[in-house]
Amino acid sequence: MAPHDLRRPFKRPAISDQQRRRDLSLLRQKQNRLDAQRRARCLASSVLSFQSEPKSPSQEQSHFELELELEIEPDAEEHQGPATTYDVRQASKLRGTEARRWFAKQLMLPEWMIDVPPNLNTDWYVFARPAGKRCFVVSSNGTTVSRLRNGILLHRFPSALPNGARINNVSRSGQSYCILDCIFHEPDQTYYVIDMVCWAGFSLYECTAEFRFFWLNSKLVEVGACDTPSTFHKYRFATVPVYNCDQEGLQTAYIGPVPYVKDGLLFYNKHAHYQTGNTPLALVWKDENCSEYVIDTDSKGQVPNQQQLVLELQDDGRLATSDDPSVIFGWLNEDFIQKTGLHAGNLLRFAVNDGGLSFVDGKLEKADLQYLGQSNRARAFADSYSKVMFQYIVRHSPLKIEHLFASIGPLGDGDIASHDVEMAA
Repeated sequence: MAPHDLRRPFKRPAISDQQRRRDLSLLRQKQNRLDAQRRARCLASSVLSFQSEPKSPSQEQSHFELELELEIEPDAEEHQGPATTYDVRQASKLRGTEARRWFAKQLMLPEWMIDVPPNLNTDWYVFARPAGKRCFVVSSNGTTVSRLRNGILLHRFPSALPNGARINNVSRSGQSYCILDCIFHEPDQTYYVIDMVCWAGFSLYECTAEFRFFWLNSKLVEVGACDTPSTFHKYRFATVPVYNCDQEGLQTAYIGPVPYVKDGLLFYNKHAHYQTGNTPLALVWKDENCSEYVIDTDSKGQVPNQQQLVLELQDDGRLATSDDPSVIFGWLNEDFIQKTGLHAGNLLRFAVNDGGLSFVDGKLEKADLQYLGQSNRARAFADSYSKVMFQYIVRHSPLKIEHLFASIGPLGDGDIASHDVEMAA
């Protein structure tokens, strides 16, 4: 993947099969209709079922600390089978690696933008991603709970969301619950809502991003969730400004002011449903102008000299990404696995040696990797193929903002102002 193959002054040629997988994802939406209402209830029940009955503040604090300790420590006995097959009762009992993987697979995880998708200016939204902790926020039974993507409890608090506090629990059915996909921004203690999964018991899994964003903007304001925090509304919720990805929208998302720290840009296909797991219908892109961290850092916050990646060890010794289906980067022989005490399911960290990564027709051909050790136990899953590729090209020949603007092309004066789809109140 030599630089002269990638750097182009205008439209950048495709270097992966990301668009083919995008087309398949859209086709799968039409062919396989999920039971969205059951999925939403399952997730809401699982998030809340970790809780005990309401306790005094001192008891609640000790319960919170105990819960964190239980969830980050793996059980002595490992469950078998993929995490996504658990039902509500099983999921509520998961701990350690199992809990982290199950919760992580409930979020829609954007792929990293490797190629600029066609029709970017007509089929996609763009917005500046807030820096912070990605989490689910669930309101039900008179309380609100937020959990990180690894399942660890972030906050339990009253909110103005449907059934989110005792004061607004009286007039609502016990089946009324809300699920929001959020980023918690610590500097202003605000939950920035980037997507809506369920509202007042109504599932939005099978609704397009266009519809979900419309509801998100209107419903949050309607119930007062964006108001100043109070006794029965401990944390403020806020929407993010979302734009059609035309020239003006992309420029505003890229350099326009926002009330939060930016961490790259997020692109959502307007026709995409809320698909759990990695999806090419949502994309993340970064450069130094819109994110503090473009290249991954190590545990000390430093950029390592060599690119590092995390892969999952499979039963046969192969090293796989988190994609479905996974991409295989190599394998470990049985002697090495036994000597190091590794076993299937371990997440392992590798460095990319001087041989680098080789791609043919957008697919990995070979990888020169060096084993560094096991990954942090709090981690839920391996890197995705798109993340590995993005981190590789950003070190060698990055996809630049100029490539994105060039793919859009100029629009007529009358086509710009009318395309704004801002969600901010």
